[in-house]
Amino acid sequence: MGAVGTVVILAAGQGTRMKSECPKVLHSICGRPMVAYVVDQALSLDPDRVVLVVGKGAEDVKNAVLAAFPQAPIEFAIQEEQLGTGHAVRCAIEHVGPGPTLILYGDMPLLRPETLRDLVRVQVEGGPGESGALSALLTVNAQDPRGFGRILRQGGPDGALERIVEERDASPAERAIKEVNVGVYAFREGILAEYLPRLSRENAQGEYYLTDVASALVSDGHPVLALQLANESDAIGINTLEQLSEARAGLQARILAEHLAAGVHIEDPATTYIDWGVEIGQGTKIFPCTMIRAGARVGRDCEVGPFSHLRTGTVLEDGSHVGNFTETKNASLGTGTKAKHLSYLGDVEIGSKVNVGAGTIVANYDGKLKHKTQIGDRAFIGSGSVLIAPTRIGKGALTGGGAVVTRGSEIADGEVWVGVPARPLSGDRESSSTE
Repeated sequence: MGAVGTVVILAAGQGTRMKSECPKVLHSICGRPMVAYVVDQALSLDPDRVVLVVGKGAEDVKNAVLAAFPQAPIEFAIQEEQLGTGHAVRCAIEHVGPGPTLILYGDMPLLRPETLRDLVRVQVEGGPGESGALSALLTVNAQDPRGFGRILRQGGPDGALERIVEERDASPAERAIKEVNVGVYAFREGILAEYLPRLSRENAQGEYYLTDVASALVSDGHPVLALQLANESDAIGINTLEQLSEARAGLQARILAEHLAAGVHIEDPATTYIDWGVEIGQGTKIFPCTMIRAGARVGRDCEVGPFSHLRTGTVLEDGSHVGNFTETKNASLGTGTKAKHLSYLGDVEIGSKVNVGAGTIVANYDGKLKHKTQIGDRAFIGSGSVLIAPTRIGKGALTGGGAVVTRGSEIADGEVWVGVPARPLSGDRESSSTE
């Protein structure tokens, strides 16, 4: 057994303030559902099991999580009624096994694994001059309390934790307190099973508050330790689309920082959007106003942008270039291939050292189905060409400026095709170029 036995993730929220039919925890941030970041947090602790408490859209949440983490020790508990955080944890209690239990939230994607490891350590071992405790929790001094409960300490701000008061139940003086409860807890084995049945709904919201477990522990003479976060933004909980955008900005900054540290030249991070999980090789240059979606892969020493959009399924091999106002989707570009201007490349396999002229369109969709185009090594696609899939262009072949290569065409190696519709010139590319 690892340091943590069970991680419980509360992911049953309806997200009514987001005004969306999508379950709140499935809203996408940087190319993946927000709950996936929280599952990552949980798995970083190497727990025996992860339990997700699900409610609205339960099957959709289950399917998304299991698809993203097919080998992980994940279980699910259902919260049919939304009766508060304490009730949500009670719904999961039969899944909780031996060892410490950590409580996380499916709408808090910015917490860092090292913070959670520190929290577990504080609960198990205590801090400087302390011993371990039955429970430990995360707090933060917040400029914007966001509805979090306030931390009340004995004898002032440096005293031991006395209790937690939820914002709706707080007096004006209590609401002025800056230290808030993030809602993330570590509990010693058996504590939840003992204290959850003691919770009451006698409060402003008529809910079972998990915070009351901490207060009950203190009342019983068991200190609850607090670990204070240094960065308030790590504690962002997402309840609105505005907060979703704030979280996206925070995660995006981390993603860009990782690429920069790995040797990717990002000229203007403020206008560059790169989703989670994108692979980019060392020495590649990303120019301003570029978007690279999840599922794309970029090799070493490439150039992307400005104003480029690499969508899912894009693969740029080493040394390839995608430039101004070029969009790719399910497109592979071979080593040294360049598509520098005003092009759409969809469902296409392009060989090495190909030149794709300005204004080229790979027309992959016939109104019902997508079709594939193949372009061989060293081909030259003239400016303004339209390649209607499915079609094949051979090695060293050339299309003239404005050529429309119709569906099902097969351009042999070295051939030159021009016109609307495109037809082959007599002779191959080499002989034609000497005329």
